[in-house]
Amino acid sequence: MNDTTLYPLLNQIETPADLRALTEDQLKPLAKELREFLTYTVSISGGHFAAGLGTIELTVALHYIYNTPDDQLVWDVGHQAYPHKILTGRKDTLKTIRQKDGVSPFPKRSESIYDAFGVGHSSTSISAALGMAQAAELQNKDNKMVAIIGDGSITGGMAFEAMNHAGFVNTDLLVILNDNDMSISPNVGALNNYLAKILSSRLYSSMREESKKALSRMPSVWELARRTEEHIKGMVVPGTLFEELGFNYIGPIDGHDMGMLVSTLKNLRKNTGPQFLHIVTKKGKGFAPAEKDPLAYHGVPAFDPSKDHLPKAPPPPTPSYTQVFGQWLCDMAEQDPLLMGITPAMREGSGLVEFSKRFPERYFDVAIAEQHAVTLAAGHACQGAKPVVAIYSTFLQRAYDQLIHDVAIQNLPVLFALDRSGLVGPDGPTHAGSFDFSYMRCIPNMLVMAPADENECRQMLYTGFIHDGPASVRYPRGRGPGVAIQEQMEALPLGKGEVKRQGKNIVIFAFGSMVAPAITVGEHLEATVINMRFVKPLDEALVKKMAETHEVVVTVEENVIAGGAGSAINEYLQTIKLLRPILNLGLPDSYIDQGSREELLEICQLDCKGIQTAIEKFIQP
Repeated sequence: MNDTTLYPLLNQIETPADLRALTEDQLKPLAKELREFLTYTVSISGGHFAAGLGTIELTVALHYIYNTPDDQLVWDVGHQAYPHKILTGRKDTLKTIRQKDGVSPFPKRSESIYDAFGVGHSSTSISAALGMAQAAELQNKDNKMVAIIGDGSITGGMAFEAMNHAGFVNTDLLVILNDNDMSISPNVGALNNYLAKILSSRLYSSMREESKKALSRMPSVWELARRTEEHIKGMVVPGTLFEELGFNYIGPIDGHDMGMLVSTLKNLRKNTGPQFLHIVTKKGKGFAPAEKDPLAYHGVPAFDPSKDHLPKAPPPPTPSYTQVFGQWLCDMAEQDPLLMGITPAMREGSGLVEFSKRFPERYFDVAIAEQHAVTLAAGHACQGAKPVVAIYSTFLQRAYDQLIHDVAIQNLPVLFALDRSGLVGPDGPTHAGSFDFSYMRCIPNMLVMAPADENECRQMLYTGFIHDGPASVRYPRGRGPGVAIQEQMEALPLGKGEVKRQGKNIVIFAFGSMVAPAITVGEHLEATVINMRFVKPLDEALVKKMAETHEVVVTVEENVIAGGAGSAINEYLQTIKLLRPILNLGLPDSYIDQGSREELLEICQLDCKGIQTAIEKFIQP
């Protein structure tokens, strides 16, 4: 499939310099080849798909007009950056994306000089590009900075903080809003394309600035002119907000019109100060099934591009932890009319689809705004409601101050359901929930729990929900050991672990997802295995009893060792001066790249073989 006859233009391109050697007339057929190649490759490898299809023309136009890598492109989140990777030397290796030792799922500075800034979380691109532009300006460099951000990511408060600053300092910067949630009718599109050519031209910018200087000497006339300009532009373009933030707003224009993109970007590259280009694209563009259902085709497994649907996986024998949470949330909402469900734009990923349909008046998707989600929950709790914040562990990191200041200090009853805790696999280190034991257990008033199986997850969620204070339940991506789920909800005794296996000499204190492999290892080593359940409060009585009756203490957790659950046991044993040889097993003090979750657990020696080998090595005389 990947031969020169199928992709005659694309196969000429090893770097963007090769792209810039093409004529402008060749760009449209190149975009067609790029779209076909992306579809073919992702159909084999799986990965993020629909977003990249929507940015094909933009990516080609940017690398054609801007002198990358001297000029630098900052992609927000990075789901849409597959075409960028293809055009910057990773075409032949793209089939390895999201795999162990393969291409990173997101832009990554250490992977390519064309990846100007490492991303994975949203709303960071404008801040990063502004910082890069200011640093370049300080060194008298002439390279240009471009931030590309989506209509979802721009809802994040950080994006507006960055724009507010950019407009104030007047640094040269282009922000491109890739808006794929609206359409342009032909008439409106033609009008806006015409306006964009005028508004992005150097002549218009020069006249505009000179007019400002002249009219500013006549305050009343200047104010009339300023307001007139705002009203006229406001009638035909939705740019008043961005203009007020200090940007020269251009658009919206058709993001799939190659000629329009090239001419507009050519003009904008010459302009100075903050520029804002609003383009409208179609997510999944060029592949009919993805255009019809861009959500389903956002991230895909391997699929047959000749069919109009994704492959249907056989029904799993047991529910995932996400599904366990989603079912519990609906069941709990039926019992308690004050339950509120909150998500920062992760309805599907966090398991809230059914809840949103059955309880729409109590469902709150706050968009990509994690800080707001947490403080919103605090506000709910202040008025007697019972908020549940469904959030990935890695995304809660973005709202740490709100977690402490707005929830924990006030001891408000907010339940945090932390999905994707521990290693997440193909999405790599930006999405791994490696730190929540550490950053949660140090917060006063916080109840920190980790279930060993699906039923315990359901009961812990109930325990945290009825707890009079902040609580968190962290669970991994995917499925548990397959334990039958008890429909009746019963609160667990706070801070109490359970003995899963009685052995001798060695005691293994296991937390959450590590309980199942610890039991297997315990059987081989004749060790005692404890399901600790609670990181905070710690079951100190059980820890003391086991440490007194065993010669070696082992802790195992799917969290970084530093400051984690094992550290809590170390600290307690030191406090009571009960000294034992202690082995702490967990995630290393390094970032783990992408791969399957099973591969990553093996790398970190947190699979059965790795845990047993580490213990045997530790107890050797």
